[in-house]
Amino acid sequence: MEHHTLQGVIFDLDGTLLDSMGMWSEIDKRLLRHFDREAPADISEIIRKMSIEESSRYFVERFDLPCTPGAFSKLVSDMAAQAYLEELPLKPHAMELLDWLAEKNICCCVATANYEELAKAALKRLGVWERLAFLLTEQEAGAPKTDPRIFRMAAQRLQLGRRQIVVAEDSLHAVETAKAAGFFTAGVYDSVSDGDWAAMKATATVHVTDLWELREVF
Repeated sequence: MEHHTLQGVIFDLDGTLLDSMGMWSEIDKRLLRHFDREAPADISEIIRKMSIEESSRYFVERFDLPCTPGAFSKLVSDMAAQAYLEELPLKPHAMELLDWLAEKNICCCVATANYEELAKAALKRLGVWERLAFLLTEQEAGAPKTDPRIFRMAAQRLQLGRRQIVVAEDSLHAVETAKAAGFFTAGVYDSVSDGDWAAMKATATVHVTDLWELREVF
């Protein structure tokens, strides 16, 4: 079976390793209230596939906000900072899985759409940082996860081939991108993305409702 060749994992951060997607849904609404704008019910769904730069530009242009996309992006980071520095927990069994992978000499990294400083702060606070080979952001890769560039760059840094790597993601669009690029994909359940779960199960190479189940693919 092909899964016996797996030697590395590219983890998403938010919604996969970190239980944070509910917070982001609330921040989208807070941001618009900050500017006395009303948030559409589907605002989080609309921007889910966008990079930080794309979503900042979208907010400023669609809602005619009195700031630049750069200033808006800074406001987003500031609003989320406390949660990443002090509050957000790991998803259940994330640490146990990382320790198990380390025992098996399976290398791991994180590829995220998040701000580098926020991701790094949470990973260090939660004791995950030293268990990772590196952190890679969409900003560094130069493209959102609708483009396979970030996964290919991570694979190069891991010095592994596409079929030697599990891309673990809670977002359907990221799984679709990684799968189309030839990676072994693992769909990870997150309640915020519950509406996509049926499609995730049909798309990903494997799917899990708990991270601990990922052991079964190695």
